Amino acid sequence: MALTAAVLPARVLVLAALLALLSLLAAFQARAVEVQRVVSPGGIEAWLVEDHSNPIIALDLAFRGGAALDPAGKPGLAYMVSTLIDEGAGPLDSQAFQGALDDLSISLRFEAGLDNFSGSLSTLSENRARAFELLRLALTAPRFDEEPVERIRSQILARLSREAEDPNMIASRTLRRLVFQDHPYARPTRGTEASIAAITADDLRGFVRARFARDRLFIGVVGDITPDELKTLLDTTFMPLPAMGEAFEVPEAAIGNAGDLVVIERNIPQSVVSLGQAGIKRDDPDYYAAYVVNYILGGGGFASRLVEEVREKRGLAYSVYSYLSPLDHGALIAGGVATQNARVGQSLELIRQEWQRMAESGPSAAELAAAKKFLTGSFPLRFSSSGRIAGMLVGIQLEDLGIDYLDKRNSHIEAVDLATAQRVAKRLYRPEALTVVVVGAPAGVEPTREAPGDGS
Repeated sequence: MALTAAVLPARVLVLAALLALLSLLAAFQARAVEVQRVVSPGGIEAWLVEDHSNPIIALDLAFRGGAALDPAGKPGLAYMVSTLIDEGAGPLDSQAFQGALDDLSISLRFEAGLDNFSGSLSTLSENRARAFELLRLALTAPRFDEEPVERIRSQILARLSREAEDPNMIASRTLRRLVFQDHPYARPTRGTEASIAAITADDLRGFVRARFARDRLFIGVVGDITPDELKTLLDTTFMPLPAMGEAFEVPEAAIGNAGDLVVIERNIPQSVVSLGQAGIKRDDPDYYAAYVVNYILGGGGFASRLVEEVREKRGLAYSVYSYLSPLDHGALIAGGVATQNARVGQSLELIRQEWQRMAESGPSAAELAAAKKFLTGSFPLRFSSSGRIAGMLVGIQLEDLGIDYLDKRNSHIEAVDLATAQRVAKRLYRPEALTVVVVGAPAGVEPTREAPGDGS
């Protein structure tokens, strides 16, 4: 007997709608993305996707080694560098450097992650020479003048002050301190008020000398530029960097505090919950199966089990989710929920139940088929801008996935069969190991330990 829409579970309807959308998109499949390996006369390598349909060039870069290498007493150093290296470089002070960017509509941004320090450049192709020159100055000759250093320091301190009262930030930072304990990943990436106040211009200059080097540089370029034109710019931009940076080593993290629950009291009507357990690294052979399984559990939005059980069936929360966090030296399966104080206990119980159900039986054949169809069908949508593609090229290099990864990625998803998905779900999901942080005034939720210190 055919089921009517009225009795179909909401998650099934959502999946059906998504699959219908993907069927429509099939007629508009993204054109093949050809990735070229470009090596300059000086030996600088970049991956290029040539695209002359628009007069725009996007470049992404990353240096291996990020905020996890910040000195123990000065977390936030990498982050502070990322906010200051475009605030004056070479002969240009802060005002002149920023004015040069603005006058030519050049976008230049930097970011400090735990494992890598990254940057992005976007420019009209007619301004590429000046844009790459400004990038070279930022990487090789940042000034760190007193005025911008103190101005940016004040902005960071103001942000940290705001974040100190933000329940979401409190929960996520506390979870990191709990699970990573004394590992560098436990330190706050943006630092603390004390550490930011202690960082000097000499610290910033020392970071640049030690970390920005050609032996740990990865580059992705997309847009209106030929390989020969790019080769010239690669040498003029990046050859001034040192050939090798200072050696570094980040230890492997042992995920701790499995099963603990921490409550941080705040007088707010809605509690925020962050939770996590040991996860799976990106280079693990089971990673793709874990990726698909997590999509089904909590990574697929309205198509996920957590949303169906916590939000759709019971109306306990607006948002509930899970995700994989495969850091280089310690991986997590994490998630979160925000709900009224009186509903925290029930929401956590349901999340643990779904964690357990996934561990015991894994996904169903129908769930797996729908997830694979969505994850493969939606992949071309990631190629929505030159900047996004350039970022993907760098990420593929950092993870050593191969220059043909964009062609092969969907085959990895398709290869996940039901037996593998169920085996990996059983391997990974352990509800008894979930470490939970609740920020708020949750009714009937008993903590098992005190909150840790600030990790600075």
